[in-house]
Amino acid sequence: MTSRMETPPAAAGREQLFRPLQVRSLQLRNRLVMSPMTRMGCVDGLPDEINRDYYADRAAGGTGLVVTEGIGVDHPTSVDHSWIPRLDTPESVAAWRVVTDAVHAAGGRIIAQLWHVGPLWGANARFDRAHRDQLMQMHPMRPSGRWGTPGVTNYSERSVSRWTPEVAPMTDGDISEVIDAFARSAGLAMEAGFDGVTLHGGHGYLLDAFVWADTNRRTDDWGGDLAARSRFPAAVVRAVRAAIGPDAPLFYRFSQHTQQDYTVRKATTPDELDVYLSALAEAGVDLLDASTRRFDDPAFPDLGGDDGEVSLAGWARRLTGLPSGAVGGVGIGTSLREQKSGKPAVAADNIARVVECMERGEFDLISVGRLHLADPALAKVLREAGPLPEFVREVHEQPLRPPA
Repeated sequence: MTSRMETPPAAAGREQLFRPLQVRSLQLRNRLVMSPMTRMGCVDGLPDEINRDYYADRAAGGTGLVVTEGIGVDHPTSVDHSWIPRLDTPESVAAWRVVTDAVHAAGGRIIAQLWHVGPLWGANARFDRAHRDQLMQMHPMRPSGRWGTPGVTNYSERSVSRWTPEVAPMTDGDISEVIDAFARSAGLAMEAGFDGVTLHGGHGYLLDAFVWADTNRRTDDWGGDLAARSRFPAAVVRAVRAAIGPDAPLFYRFSQHTQQDYTVRKATTPDELDVYLSALAEAGVDLLDASTRRFDDPAFPDLGGDDGEVSLAGWARRLTGLPSGAVGGVGIGTSLREQKSGKPAVAADNIARVVECMERGEFDLISVGRLHLADPALAKVLREAGPLPEFVREVHEQPLRPPA
């Protein structure tokens, strides 16, 4: 076995994937990232040896950066299932310290993805048999009380009937409490030994809900045009930056789409995207992680020409000058949404396309989810240009432990 101190050269044409990268104090051995994936495997919100081995195995397999599944911040309605992890107590810090120590011992780096589900509170609670009724009675955090666009849902009407009605909008006190909660949990992440933090600011969750005009109809300082709607996530970024200090890296995941409506585009032009992303950059973000169904999907195809081919990650990098990350469909031609609708995963060796995008400056990191489930040693496979692992949802997407 090759030790991690004797890293072999990458196969011809893949050198770009295995160049090191430094973001503040974070030194990465390559550009491959284990994408965050909610696994609901932390009993009472605490990781244990199963979670430790799950993350450490990917680090031992050579992946440069492990990003945790979403971790609930120190707020009552940050996450809506008792088996989703949290960072809000000394016990949670100690439990996560075991995980980070194991990843570091395997030669990897790991950052915590901090999460508040916001309007989507209840989507996971319906699966928590022991606490379902208690969870469903809690008040979700929604900027204007709305779950999404009235009458539009990507879920079955029956499945969402209990958790989509409008509720009271967030108060100024609610907003201050959530900002403080992100900051507290960011500080705890550093105590737990994480190499940095990333904020989940996409997919219709709380940070994203302030940016999306359909869920933010506020008329105070937290609502209005896109610049005003960007104030809340920027305020969270500033608070988190203060909590983690000047050396630790701060990433930010963002998206155009939401889970409530896959067709949403919060920015319809690069200029609009610039308004939002520049606010995050100025607040203290170091890297922008663009979440799309496929890593190379054009963000604004209507522009035509070369600009019409640039991905969301590419625009983030171009507009802000910050490094960016991409995700979606690496090694698999079927999107996650298509797969969950019953379409089988279809292999697609698009690694050359990933390298091409990197070489022309589209993005700096590439996140891979499903293939990391199929093979913890994915980095070794990519380095040696071996056959890509086959992803079989029924085999590789099983819960880390049987559901309660």
